[in-house]
Amino acid sequence: MSAIHYILQGFETALLPLNLLYVFVGTLLGTILGILPGIGPVAGIALLMPVTYGMDPTSALILLCGMYYGAQYGGSATAILINTPGEASSMITCIDGYQMARKGRAGAALAVSAWGSFIAGTLSVIGLAALATALSKLALSFGPAEYFGLMIFSLAAVSALSGKSPGMSIIAVVTGMMIATIGLDSQTGSTRFTLGLQDLENGLAFPIIAIGLFALGEVFLTLEEKSQGKTEIIKLSGSTWMTREDWRRSAGPIVRGGVIGFFLGVLPGIGGVLASIISYATEVRLSKRPQEFGQGAIEGVAGPEAANNAAASGSFVPMLAMGIPGSVTTAVLLGVLIMFGIQPGPRMIDDNPGLFWGLVNSMYVGNVMLLILNLPLIGLFVRILYTPTGILMPLVLVFSVIGIYATDTNVVELEFLLAFGVLGYIFKKIEMPIAPLVLGLVLGDTLEKSFRQALILSGGDPSIFVKSPICLGLLLVSLACFLLPVVLPLLRSREIAESAENA
Repeated sequence: MSAIHYILQGFETALLPLNLLYVFVGTLLGTILGILPGIGPVAGIALLMPVTYGMDPTSALILLCGMYYGAQYGGSATAILINTPGEASSMITCIDGYQMARKGRAGAALAVSAWGSFIAGTLSVIGLAALATALSKLALSFGPAEYFGLMIFSLAAVSALSGKSPGMSIIAVVTGMMIATIGLDSQTGSTRFTLGLQDLENGLAFPIIAIGLFALGEVFLTLEEKSQGKTEIIKLSGSTWMTREDWRRSAGPIVRGGVIGFFLGVLPGIGGVLASIISYATEVRLSKRPQEFGQGAIEGVAGPEAANNAAASGSFVPMLAMGIPGSVTTAVLLGVLIMFGIQPGPRMIDDNPGLFWGLVNSMYVGNVMLLILNLPLIGLFVRILYTPTGILMPLVLVFSVIGIYATDTNVVELEFLLAFGVLGYIFKKIEMPIAPLVLGLVLGDTLEKSFRQALILSGGDPSIFVKSPICLGLLLVSLACFLLPVVLPLLRSREIAESAENA
């Protein structure tokens, strides 16, 4: 009964008129920041922090958290409409969302993104309310060896993102992992692969690479096609809302994506990018029409969108219950808690029930508000596709440059952005998949750190990776993922040959 009492008390806090206003402002600003390439919720929260001085801690966190999950949806809109991930976790949405838009189904893609985010966000808020303490213990059971196993399992998803050429996919993922090693070695402090450039000592920021590869690569390719008279006007086809068939195909991916995103969000340092990748790979594996992925499959939008929103909620578990930030954004929010003199940890739920439950329930209120805000705007958003190419593509270029420059005011980063834009253009011309490169980039640093830390803890004994049941299980599943695409076709061909002989 005490839990029910606290939940009701949390809704009482979240539904206060002033807090409802903060939820609205936070989600609205978050959506806008998510749409702007390269800005993201971290920069927005940092800019709003001075405004929260003197505010009630619960109200301040409600405002800033609203910006966090609002950015998850905002980044999806540009990913679907112009192949530009406004937020890092929207990168996977580009693969099928943009293809849906090119086929005239931008409205359905935006609708499934909004509904998927709402449903998964609702499920994750329920999970956060019911399992916060238990999940914090689960997160503590993950050490370096377990993280290494999880990263290897994630790399098994490359086969789902490989398109027509697994060989090119392997080249792309290795390239991404090589880029991830650029900068200072976290354990030795020495510089690696910086070419003597001081600007590379801290590595390359993820938005530079993602926006360069996806957005600028698409800009260069589209402008080339326009100069050759090959561009086609995208015409909307069918309903701008989800049909019954869309719901039938999306329901499973939304639920699965919500569960995957929530549990991965609980693990410190994982975040929405990896959750959306694993959700996408899961849907490809389970689909009866895997050949449609990459060509505009609605499942390829529903699953990842649900996953990245659920991961945003799940990442609050390690922050609130253990004082460990699960992502860069929650690291900034952790600083806000400490600024208000609140110490996160196992005792926080008991010591500050009003703040904890008020924040949790405000997330649900925020998801409802995002749905109300964004569904009526779908018709307006899809009109972006009617903008002439000669105007739209330069605007994408301008917003990409502003987004990158605004975060660090460093001209050198614009040069890197241009370089990755050229690389993205080349990848598109030779039909090399970009998603595996980004996957290697995301996983490379964590994979290396986990591997080295595990060996240090074991004194160089590699058996540490099989002594842990969690790690061993992940490695065995990864091995199966790598081998099944090779073994199953061989078995099928043998069965066909045997049946032909018997006939």
